Amino acid sequence: MLPQACTLCAGAAGNALVCTPCERSLPRLCEPCPKCALPRAGSDRCGACLVHPSPFDQACAAFEYAFPVDRLLHRLKYGGAIVLADWAAAAWLQTFAHRVGSELAAPDVIVPIPLAPARQRERGYNQAQEIARRIAGELAIPMAMHLERVRDAPAQAVLPWTDRTTNVRDAFRASGPIEGRMCAIVDDVMTTGATAGDAARALRQAGAASVVVWVVARTLPPDTA
Repeated sequence: MLPQACTLCAGAAGNALVCTPCERSLPRLCEPCPKCALPRAGSDRCGACLVHPSPFDQACAAFEYAFPVDRLLHRLKYGGAIVLADWAAAAWLQTFAHRVGSELAAPDVIVPIPLAPARQRERGYNQAQEIARRIAGELAIPMAMHLERVRDAPAQAVLPWTDRTTNVRDAFRASGPIEGRMCAIVDDVMTTGATAGDAARALRQAGAASVVVWVVARTLPPDTA
């Protein structure tokens, strides 16, 4: 009920978590590849997706994973600032509203990326699930925990870029009424796409007709960042 300070600059933000000037300065992605959400050079899909197609059909991200978006998502993920899931979901929904009906379609079910049980107990919540719940509510699409993490592994953030694909290989199992359905995987950040790719393979093996990936931010490869 009271005016609040902007999470980033501490200026007046009304009832928002991030004030309007800070929101306008965030590093939004501009016309990314619809397959992987990375920058492209004038074609329908980027060169990497044409040569090495990912296991998922589409990806949608609102921002580059760069300052200060990285600070906001770090606070959500590790700092207990669950309220920032409201900001993250709203920012992603704004991007979706611009692209739905052209490049993007609404899925049948929203599936958050699960944490390993020990990691979720330690953290007390799953940031992907918090974001997914809010997106599902706004879009009136059911959310279901159709993915289970069956193999724990070191956090992707602590590994070199080149080691991340093997780190999450066969880390997920899918179950539930998935056959013939379009599933949207939700996570906070996609870096190499290894986690999303392994989750997509698990959903397809369980019968999903198509899989899209929805993330708040996309990390650019080292040679383009």
